[in-house]
Amino acid sequence: MPWVDKTKCIGCEICVNECPVGAIFMIEDKAEINMEKCIRCGKCHEVCPQDGVRHDSERIPFEVEENIKKTKELMKFFKTKLEKEAFLGRMTRHFNKQIKVAEKTISQINKLETKDG
Repeated sequence: MPWVDKTKCIGCEICVNECPVGAIFMIEDKAEINMEKCIRCGKCHEVCPQDGVRHDSERIPFEVEENIKKTKELMKFFKTKLEKEAFLGRMTRHFNKQIKVAEKTISQINKLETKDG
């Protein structure tokens, strides 16, 4: 899914004008994508003259960092080594569930038929 690198966006609004579903808007002279409306057509990637519309895979390191930060923050609520180990086990199961959901979703996507018309 696309996202806008605010350091690259110059506020030209080309992506806003080219978005076929009106999912892109401006906030403080920077493009913002409404992911609920976005249809993942890729036009914003194609038209951005500054390469400011980025691909989701580029966010992986940041998202991992956010997950670790949140886990560390929550771990402060547990005092003993046993409580902390149990908590980390729950967090591991949480992220393993996300992997399973993603794998099953991808499997179902691969089974979808494409039909013209």
